[in-house]
Amino acid sequence: MPTSPSVATGPAPASPPRTARGRRADLIVVLAALVLAVWVTSGLWRDPNVRAVTVNSSDQALFEWLLAFGGHALTHGENPFFTHLINVPDGVNLAVNTSVTVYAVVFAPLTYLVGPPVTFLVILTLNLAATAVAWYLLLSRQYVRSRLAAGVGGLFIAYSPGMVSHANAHLNWTAGWLVPLLIWRLFALRRPGHWLRDGTIFGVLVAVAFSIAAEGLFFTALALGVFVVVWSLHPARRAEARAALPTFLRGLGVAAVVAGALLAYPLWLHFAGPQRFHGTGFDPVIHSEDVAAFVSYPRRSLAGEAGLGTSLAPNPTEENSFFGAPLLLLTVVCFVALWRRADPGRRATLWALGVLAVVFSVLSWGPVAKVDGDRTDVPMPFDLLGQLPVVNAALPARLALVVAPVIGLLLAYTIDQLRTAPPRHRFSEAAWALGFVVALLPLVPTPLLTSEREPIPRFITAGTWKEYVSPGGVLTPVPVAVDVYPDGQRWQAYALAHRQGEFRIPAGFFLGPGGPDGRGRIGPVPRPFNALMDQAARTGMVPIVTDGTLREVRADLAYWRVEAVVLPDRVHGAKFDVDEDAVLRTATALLGRPERVDDVWLWRIPRS
Repeated sequence: MPTSPSVATGPAPASPPRTARGRRADLIVVLAALVLAVWVTSGLWRDPNVRAVTVNSSDQALFEWLLAFGGHALTHGENPFFTHLINVPDGVNLAVNTSVTVYAVVFAPLTYLVGPPVTFLVILTLNLAATAVAWYLLLSRQYVRSRLAAGVGGLFIAYSPGMVSHANAHLNWTAGWLVPLLIWRLFALRRPGHWLRDGTIFGVLVAVAFSIAAEGLFFTALALGVFVVVWSLHPARRAEARAALPTFLRGLGVAAVVAGALLAYPLWLHFAGPQRFHGTGFDPVIHSEDVAAFVSYPRRSLAGEAGLGTSLAPNPTEENSFFGAPLLLLTVVCFVALWRRADPGRRATLWALGVLAVVFSVLSWGPVAKVDGDRTDVPMPFDLLGQLPVVNAALPARLALVVAPVIGLLLAYTIDQLRTAPPRHRFSEAAWALGFVVALLPLVPTPLLTSEREPIPRFITAGTWKEYVSPGGVLTPVPVAVDVYPDGQRWQAYALAHRQGEFRIPAGFFLGPGGPDGRGRIGPVPRPFNALMDQAARTGMVPIVTDGTLREVRADLAYWRVEAVVLPDRVHGAKFDVDEDAVLRTATALLGRPERVDDVWLWRIPRS
C-alpha cells in the first residue's frame, strides 16, 4: 500500500504554508467551480419551478419526488426505504432504486421551504461545484505542489464530458465529490495507531455514499481495488505494501462493521426484501460505450456547439467518455513524459493508473465491441463479468467514468512537474501550453438544454383534490404515471412538500420486478387501463371499446382502489407530445362524462 497518497507523484511534497497566495488560489478555484456549475445549470435557474432538463425530464421528476418523499418520511416517521404511496397496492422498494436518502434528509428543510424543484437544482449545482473543490483539495494537499496543477485537474474531472452528461438530472452520478473523500479516507487506514478511528470514519462515509450513489460507490470500490492490487504487486512497492497491510486490514475491518451496521436494513431490502429484483432490464449491448466515443466530442461542449458532437451514446445522459482525440493524445504524451522522469516508486503508481484506465475502458465496451455505431462480433471481458451478481445491475458504459479522474490526475501531475522543473526551451513551454489548450478548450461545457414543462394544475396546488380523495386514498392521472408520463409523481411531490397530506397513485417511475428472466423493469407490468391511455396519448387514436374492455378497466380501477381519475389540460410527455384530446375522449368512452373541477377533468370512481 502507498505510504501516503502522494505516491502518485513520488516523494510526499511538503504541506504548503497557508499564505495569502495559497488562500487566494483556493478562493479562485472555488469561485471557478461555482461559476461553471451555475453556467452548466443556468437554463434551470431561469425558473426552477417551470423549467426542466429537456432530454431527461422524467429523471428530474423522479429525483424531485424522492426529495419530497424523503423529507415526508423523516417528518412523519415513515420508512424511507419502502413506500406504498406509488405502485399501489404492491409498493416500491426504494433500497434497490436510487433513493438519495441522505440528500432527502439533509435538504428536507429546504424542500419544505421552497419546494422539490428548487432543492433539486440546488443539489445539482452544488454537486458539480463540490466535486471540483473536493478533487482540488485532495490534489493540492496530498498529491501535487502546484495549486494551478490541482485546479486544472479538479476542474477537468468535475466538468469532464461524463459529469456534464450526467448533469442531465442525475443527482447520484453528479455527486462526484464522494470519490476524493473515499480515496482520502481509504489511504488514511494505513496510519499506525489510528485504525479504529479511521476505520469508523471510513465506514460512515461508505454508508453515506451508498445512500447517495450506490452504483458509483461500487465502481469506486472496483477502481480502488484494481489500483491498490496493481500498485502493491509492483516490485518497487511490495515491501511497503506488506508492511502497511496489517494496519490497513484492521481499519478496513472496522469500516466493514460500521458500514454493515448502518446499512443492515437497506442491504436486506436490496437483496432479500419485497419488490426486489436482480439485474436490470437495460440491454448491456445498447448501454455500452462505443470504442469511437473515446475520440469523439460530447454534444454539450464548445466542440459540440461547433457541430463536432456525435450521437454515439445510447442517450444524451450517457456520454461517459467522449474525450476527443487531442486530449487522449495529450494524456499519452503526459504519461510518457512522467514515466521518463520517474523513479521506480513513482513508476509503480503510473503503472497502476495506466492499468486502471485500460481495464475500465475495455470493460465499458460491454459484452461485444461497437465501433462508430456498428456492432462487431468481437467478445469483450464484460460478457463474462456481466453475469456476476451486482455487476449484472451495472450499465457497462458508465465504467468509462473511471477514466476521467485518471486523465485529470495525469494532467495535474504533468503541470506540477512542468511548474517545478520547467522545460529548458521556450519552444517546449509553448508546445505544452498549446497542447493543453487544444485538448481542453473544445471540452469546455455549455449549458444543459432546458424547456418549459407543463404546470402542476390548480386542482393539486390549491388542495382541491382532498375533496374527492379520502386521506391516503388513490388518485390517478391519465395517462397513468410512468417514466414517460411523470405528472402523477410531480403532483404527489408537491402535495407532500406543501404538507397537504397523502394521496397514493398506481404505477409510477421506479425500478421493480417483472422484467425478462427475473430481471427488473421500469415501472410495473402494464395493465389494460395503462395500455389504452398510453395508446391514445401516443397515437391520438381512440380505441374501440367493448364490454370486455369495460370489464377490464373496472377490474384495474378496483385493483388499485382508485377514487378519482384526473386529466389536466396539459399533460407532460417526457419523450413526446401528448394528445390530450384523444386521452379525454378515450377516458370518456371508458368512464363516462367527466366533471370540470378547477383546471382538470375529473371522473369519480365509486367504491365497489
